Amino acid sequence: MFNDEEPSKKRVLFQPLILPHFIMLLFLAFFLLPIYIFFLIPVFRYGLGLPSFLVFMVIWFSLLGSAVNFPVKEVVSNQPVVFQREVSFFGFKWVFPEITLGKQKTIIAVNLGGAIVPILVSIYLLVYSIPVSELNPTLTYLKILIVTILVAIVAKKLSRVIPGLGIALPGFIPPLLTTIATLIVFRVYVLSNPYIIGYISGTMGTLIGADLLNLHKITRLGVPMVSIGGAGTFDGIFLTGVVSVFLLLLFV
Repeated sequence: MFNDEEPSKKRVLFQPLILPHFIMLLFLAFFLLPIYIFFLIPVFRYGLGLPSFLVFMVIWFSLLGSAVNFPVKEVVSNQPVVFQREVSFFGFKWVFPEITLGKQKTIIAVNLGGAIVPILVSIYLLVYSIPVSELNPTLTYLKILIVTILVAIVAKKLSRVIPGLGIALPGFIPPLLTTIATLIVFRVYVLSNPYIIGYISGTMGTLIGADLLNLHKITRLGVPMVSIGGAGTFDGIFLTGVVSVFLLLLFV
């Protein structure tokens, strides 16, 4: 809990990381490094048009940045608090549970790996890659908008508010939906880059549907911090972009 008289002055919040978890992350990072080099870099380099150094930055910042959150707002809500009251009478003791309302401060933060990195990559693709590489940029933007709206609607329906935990989202359905929708629209009228459509629509649709459209439910969570793009939705947002590119590579 936080001091009621003085708002939190922290500008960056780091998720607690225990040693076994940290060792596992390092092991996975170095174990998957050959895959990054021989598979992800060609996909993101020639599919999305990202420079090689930027691909490395995206991968590492997405992985390590999942534990970094930037607070943007603080909200206060009333949450039930259960405590026990002990009563003694003629040598006997009774314990009675009592419920009262207490103030709960919740920090709304933005996750580096799950929100900021996908947003920056999507902006790069929208502002630079599409105008330069697409035959009909306007039509590509329209296709991205359609798939993004579809993914956002489904992500909103699938996301669940779990009191005491946060907002959770299954990680496998959004990339499948993104891939199917992209395969349908990218050939319409003029051929568009399916990797760009899949990455932007998947990540932004999941971010909007799972996080932004659930912000009004924050007061029901009863947690000290809610991270946009973090916790359970990090899996959904990060995996949607990466897995969508994988699947599109197989089917296109």
